Amino acid sequence: MNFKKPHHTADQNAIEKDADNYTIKPTGLNIVWGNDPRYWKVTKSEAELIQVSWLEVSGVVKALKKGKKYKVEFELNVKPGAFGWDETQVLVMAKAGKSGRYSFKEAKLSGSEGRHVTIPSSEPLEVSFPAAISDSDANLYFGLYEVWSGKWKGGIEIIKANVTCID
Repeated sequence: MNFKKPHHTADQNAIEKDADNYTIKPTGLNIVWGNDPRYWKVTKSEAELIQVSWLEVSGVVKALKKGKKYKVEFELNVKPGAFGWDETQVLVMAKAGKSGRYSFKEAKLSGSEGRHVTIPSSEPLEVSFPAAISDSDANLYFGLYEVWSGKWKGGIEIIKANVTCID
C-alpha cells in the first residue's frame, strides 16, 4: 500500500539565493496538511489554502552570515471570498539558530480580500545573527502561523517568502 504523507515537506531546491537575499517558493516551505487536497493546493508558483483550522507554514534558510540582520516577510494573495480572518491575527515568526528565541509580528488579513499583500506590513520582522553563533547553527527558522483561534480559515495564496539581508 502506497501511503502519502499528509504534510508537505520543503524542497531545498525551491530556495533561490541572490547575494545575501533569499526567495523561498511555496514548494520550499513545510506546510502542515499541505499534501491533503481538502486543505491545500501546492504548486511551484503558489500554495493555495483551501481551508484549515491550524495554519502552520515554516521554512529554514541555512548558513546565514554571522553578525548580520535579516528581514523576513511573506507575499500573499488574499482571494475574494477569503474567510475566517476576521478578528484573527496571523503571526510571522523567526529565530536565529535552533536554540534562538522567536521574534514575531502580528498581521491582519481581514479587509485585504482581492489584494496582494506583504506581511508583516506595518513594521518589519528583523532577526539578528550574533557573531558568536556556531557555523552549524547559523540557520534562520521562520514561519507563518495561526493555530490559536480554532477557527476555519481559507482563501489565501502564498506566493513566496523573502529573507533579505538588511545590515
